[in-house]
Amino acid sequence: MKYLCLVYSNEELLHSLPDSPKDSECMAYAQSVQHSGRMLAAEALQSVTTATTVRVRQGQLLLTDGPFAETKEQLAGFYLVEARDLNEAIQLAAGIPAARVGSVEVRPVRQLEV
Repeated sequence: MKYLCLVYSNEELLHSLPDSPKDSECMAYAQSVQHSGRMLAAEALQSVTTATTVRVRQGQLLLTDGPFAETKEQLAGFYLVEARDLNEAIQLAAGIPAARVGSVEVRPVRQLEV
């Protein structure tokens, strides 16, 4: 089953906290999951200041600079993994270095019938 692990952190503090992961640690973790055969995709996102939120209301396109909502933590990146079950996906998420200074939301991927 596929699981999306959404990595959230406070963008302003991410690299300044004592437990903040270094890029090399994040790369090593991603490579270990890749080598295990469970990694389907993973990417880090650019700053939340580059985000554009898109809405359509009554046929009208509305664009807002920035993220959808004001929050203390912003979406920083994701891992799309293959896991036997939620427990294995949680174990993978717990190993993500940024989980020490932020949070990781684990969600099953719903397969769409095309």
